[in-house]
Amino acid sequence: MAKYDWGTFGLHIPEIMLPKEGTDYSKWAVVACDQYTSEPEYWKQAEEIVGDAPSTLNLMLPEIFLDKEGEAEKIAAIRKTMAEYIADGTLRTLPKGCMLVKRTAEGRTRLGLVIATDLEAYDYNKGSKSLTRATEGTIVERIPPRLRIREGAPIELPHIMVLIDDPEKTVIEPLVNAPQEVMYDTDLMLNGGHITGSFIKEEDLEGAKEALSALFDKAVEKYGEGEVIFQAMGDGNHSLATAKTNWENLKKTLSPEEIETHPARYALCEIENIYDDGITFEPIHRVIFANGGKSGKELVGELLELLNEQNGSAYMAAPGTTKEGCFAIPCIADGAKCTIIIEEPSNKLEVGALQNALDVMVKERKSCDIDYIHGAATVEALASKEGNAGFILPGMDKFMLFPAVAADGALPRKTFSMGEANEKRYYIESRYIG
Repeated sequence: MAKYDWGTFGLHIPEIMLPKEGTDYSKWAVVACDQYTSEPEYWKQAEEIVGDAPSTLNLMLPEIFLDKEGEAEKIAAIRKTMAEYIADGTLRTLPKGCMLVKRTAEGRTRLGLVIATDLEAYDYNKGSKSLTRATEGTIVERIPPRLRIREGAPIELPHIMVLIDDPEKTVIEPLVNAPQEVMYDTDLMLNGGHITGSFIKEEDLEGAKEALSALFDKAVEKYGEGEVIFQAMGDGNHSLATAKTNWENLKKTLSPEEIETHPARYALCEIENIYDDGITFEPIHRVIFANGGKSGKELVGELLELLNEQNGSAYMAAPGTTKEGCFAIPCIADGAKCTIIIEEPSNKLEVGALQNALDVMVKERKSCDIDYIHGAATVEALASKEGNAGFILPGMDKFMLFPAVAADGALPRKTFSMGEANEKRYYIESRYIG
């Protein structure tokens, strides 16, 4: 077996920043910014819980506020708080190393390793063969508003989760026996479960590096030289794409020597093993909101017309209806339930067929806005309101992810979610990026 360095795998050992000792982690840790985007009450509750305490809520912008009035002021306040937390010692920098994270939520426990991924080993463009591979189509229009937050920020906070394909559990799982120091052990706000983070120094990660070397050799054998998919995005596709865009812009101003060592070349992330029993793939549902006074039922009628054009045929049926060889997508419009049947679908997945039609309505016709929702109950609540319609999609087999992306490239966007919204990564660790 060849011995490689961390860069071979597209990884980098970071200098992680954590809040100073004595910080209340239950208030410091806040869920990923791209969650609860149609539920302002969630973010109001988070604000009430945090109060005046040090918190990552003050270092990030929930996406519910993107492109809204006051966005520029909020970003300026984030920058100011970042500088203050660094200057007054609220944030401290650890030696080079990683955090072994144990997270329990919804009765499931999973392990992860907080490390940095090398943006030079990642390319989100269609047809990419990069070591770190996007798992959904990147919507380039979603990058600029996120870039406004990252560009010029002195630190980053990750909600990116990257998957490795390790059926024998050789890389992350054995680290529970490595020398380590528990840095935090806390409940997470608003049904986020519990999390424990233990710091492992760089020199105590040699076993993980050797295991990654063996895993890399197997991947080369499986996929071929230059075709290897070694890291697959689990969560935070657009967050990593934003980090990549920021790096490509910054790189133009750097010397070759600076490019090799600049901290913005890397993005902090949590790597997890897709074979971890605590990882589940949940579907991501859709809710559309009418523009121009239409009803939810009228939106569904427009959708059916597009589905008919794009597939064999599509029609509305009673709730619970199924038909062999066809897609059956539960639908709620203005509170009324039905099933959309799609015969001779033009896509392999229900999400692909539905998204193709919704893209026309949202992007071309602008007849509605769209949101991507975790949890069927939230879809039902939103779709019960006049002018809204919701669609419940099935889940995906997680073990199909690596072979599917290797064979066909990125999946239709928002095909799967690693757990429900309250199981998403909470911001705890950060890193200086210049």
